[in-house]
Amino acid sequence: MKQYLGDGLLLITAIVWGSGFVVTAIALEYLTAYQVMAGRFVLATIILILLFGRKFRKFTKSVVWKGAILGAILYTGFALQTVGLEYTTPSKNAFLTAVNVVIVPVIAYFIYKRKIDRFEVWGSIIAIMGIGFLSLEGTMTINIGDLLSLACAVAFAFDIFYTNHFVKKEDAIALTIMQFITASFLGLVMISIRGEIPTTMETEAIYSIIYLAVFSTAIAYLCQNIAFRYTTATKGAIILSLESFFGMVLSVLILHEILTGRMIVGAILIMAAILIAELKPSFQKKQLRNS
Repeated sequence: MKQYLGDGLLLITAIVWGSGFVVTAIALEYLTAYQVMAGRFVLATIILILLFGRKFRKFTKSVVWKGAILGAILYTGFALQTVGLEYTTPSKNAFLTAVNVVIVPVIAYFIYKRKIDRFEVWGSIIAIMGIGFLSLEGTMTINIGDLLSLACAVAFAFDIFYTNHFVKKEDAIALTIMQFITASFLGLVMISIRGEIPTTMETEAIYSIIYLAVFSTAIAYLCQNIAFRYTTATKGAIILSLESFFGMVLSVLILHEILTGRMIVGAILIMAAILIAELKPSFQKKQLRNS
């Protein structure tokens, strides 16, 4: 029963994160990318502090510096994703962001010299093909929004890698609070430097920021943390990768985005790459069982 609870929470997280691409696109009609970033993180931080203020007792030097590193990486990832959305479509942004699942093993190889197996190699090759179908224009060029979305995938891959590494020794919620505090600080610094501190806001912009902060940031991360107590990392990663699928579906339904055949092929290839990269332990176990 607890396993189904974990899977259900992760599915909710994937749907919420998928909707975040659409809501962010709406928010960008009224606010700059940096205003959206600052708003979502400041409000999400306030929510987490109100809910888990007692976790400040677990703020050791180790939690503070590790949380600060995660916060800087997280802010960078979301900034690249949000600015990228100003130049590309929500569905393309969603699928290019999902490539982070394939990038994580590459980071592990370069940092810890962990061997990359054939499933990860095939996943990377198929992902690159998918990116080509999804992003290359008729002139065989890739636009700046798609490049920023790919850079965002690299940043999120580092976030996943170091989060997984840090939570083994530190309190996960305390780390998340410090991570959000750092992201909020960076967000406020950026809008101050750019002179983008808003004096008034449209109602649609306020609703978008509230949704992104409450659902896509605070609740989604809490659901993810709770869910991983009851399900495996592999299954969890597969379920979370569905955010790109939900991002595409909701973009079509809500924003009436038109998908070309080439974009659909690219999306399918990227999803296949994610599944190959994440299902490899299951394949390997079956091979061992049958040998």
